[in-house]
Amino acid sequence: MSIEPSRSTLQLLGARRFGPLFLTQFCGAFNDNVFKNTLLLLITFQAGQVLGLAPALAVQLAAGLFVLPFFLFSALAGQLADKYDKSRLIRIIKAVEIGIAVVASVGFFTRHVELLLFALFMMGLHSTFFGPLKYSILPQHLHPDELVAGNAWVESGTFVAILAGSVLSGLLMAIPQIGADLCGVLTVIVAGLGYAASRRIPPAPSPAPELKVSHNFIAETWRNLKLAARNKTVFMALLGISWFWFFGALLLTEFAPYVQGVLGGDELMVTTLLGTFIVGIATGSFLCERLSGKHVELGLVPLGTLCISLFAFDLWLASPTGTPAPVTLAGFLAKPASWRILLDMVMIGIGGGFFTVPLYALMQSRSNVAERSRIIAANNILNAAFMVASAGITAGLLAAGLTIPQLFLVCALLNLLVAGLIYRAVPEFYLRCIAWSLTHSIYRVAPSGLANVPASGPALAVCNHVSFADAVILMGVLPRQPRFVIDHQINRTPLVRWLFRASRCIPVASAQEDRESVQRAYEEIARALDAGELIFIFPEGTITRDGEIGPFKGGLNKILRRNPVPVVPMALRGLWGGYFSRAYGSAMSKLFPRGLRNRVELVVGEALAPEGLKPVELRARIAQLRGEWR
Repeated sequence: MSIEPSRSTLQLLGARRFGPLFLTQFCGAFNDNVFKNTLLLLITFQAGQVLGLAPALAVQLAAGLFVLPFFLFSALAGQLADKYDKSRLIRIIKAVEIGIAVVASVGFFTRHVELLLFALFMMGLHSTFFGPLKYSILPQHLHPDELVAGNAWVESGTFVAILAGSVLSGLLMAIPQIGADLCGVLTVIVAGLGYAASRRIPPAPSPAPELKVSHNFIAETWRNLKLAARNKTVFMALLGISWFWFFGALLLTEFAPYVQGVLGGDELMVTTLLGTFIVGIATGSFLCERLSGKHVELGLVPLGTLCISLFAFDLWLASPTGTPAPVTLAGFLAKPASWRILLDMVMIGIGGGFFTVPLYALMQSRSNVAERSRIIAANNILNAAFMVASAGITAGLLAAGLTIPQLFLVCALLNLLVAGLIYRAVPEFYLRCIAWSLTHSIYRVAPSGLANVPASGPALAVCNHVSFADAVILMGVLPRQPRFVIDHQINRTPLVRWLFRASRCIPVASAQEDRESVQRAYEEIARALDAGELIFIFPEGTITRDGEIGPFKGGLNKILRRNPVPVVPMALRGLWGGYFSRAYGSAMSKLFPRGLRNRVELVVGEALAPEGLKPVELRARIAQLRGEWR
């Protein structure tokens, strides 16, 4: 059954196919943080030694117990999520969460810390099994146009739940004698709400019911990582997400020491800084959804990278040095320099939203449907490994004498390095960034009919050729990365040939110039279509000199004879008379004669069958799509 997209992001939250899932995952994340924060406060301030360990070591033990299930059981969780109905598994897991919350509540009432540590391990186990389900169910219940919005809600909801759970547990623990008891009761109530919400989640049938479940977690963990690594783009998305959790774990861990040791503040100031960071995450997530044009826009990921590094660097510069004097929140806010620190926190969060939301959507949309949950399980394993590495490296750097602001500087530089390695391995990230930035700064591009572009599989896209900016605009707007067939002389242009090479353009010469080159180009086009890629050609062969659509060349039929694939007709409107067109003789001879931010439209028609398709008929269809506006 086809899914009709919601008209607005808020409407999506009210839809049964998403709202109950969002509430279920919000309750789970909230409960995790209420329980973890309460237990850490109990160990630190009230419980004395735990298992013969000092409070500082006991806190590290607790953190390790929560993460351990991700290493041991993520592989099994991914297999079960691929094999069985996801909504049914979610209800089972949420029912188990109620039992875990009851055990935790008993532990809080009796102050039995060992029982609480067992409950903490079980809570981590619950999160291990729930993670692959909540991310892999989204593509089954959401329209492709809603996937970015769904991930924006999940990402922002998770961080808001972290903030709300941490703050509320701290407030309850401040109540003498009964604070921990109240937290225990709260976890049971919230677990019940999560279970009730889960019963409203619609069915999500298994994509791989024939899958044989392996209980060898070492072998299966390795197999899941290999599954993810088969698709380089997806694997790099997993590494990017895991790196953000490395950075985020460092920030969340060091908030309190930073406020106390660098700013001289108290618990209320810790909550304020944490709140500004999470407001930034939520803002960035929804800005990302708005700027993405309802498809997975990888061009925003490098912008998120720059935003994180720039403002983490500025946070290092803005942080005071020397021994701080104690200050209240009101006193802190009264200082103009303090607002710079708050702005840095918000902007790091916004960069995080830009960075992670497209990566999560990419992971879901480009994973093989039958393997999606196992790939998400591989992501959870990598996330856990990166968070453990974050704790170890942070401890090592602090022991070596680095200050917390210097840690922020190191992370800002490492963020650029890691992102650079990812973007070098998958140039699509920075290519989309360049194209998106140019098309949204020079033009106001309004696409229509993008749903007619096949989401996967081989296809031939055909468009009129109006200006030298056509390929960049198309690259920045189309929902999937095309491979352009371009003139070999343009391909050698000194300043931009690296861009053509990175985007894997296929250069072609005329038969009169180089017959062998033409044959090589057709062979490369055939290989690309055999591999399921989207090939883009401008069948006029040259940019128009009068604004009209020229005759189409015969190469179109040669391609379709070898690879009879769907043909997607497109038309660009509004570019004639612009800086990159030949409206005034030579292109780029007059600096923006019509100004900047002119409206341009891309109209995408329904795909045409290749059988019997003639160039003159295709030209007429594109002319019809374009209309009178050139």
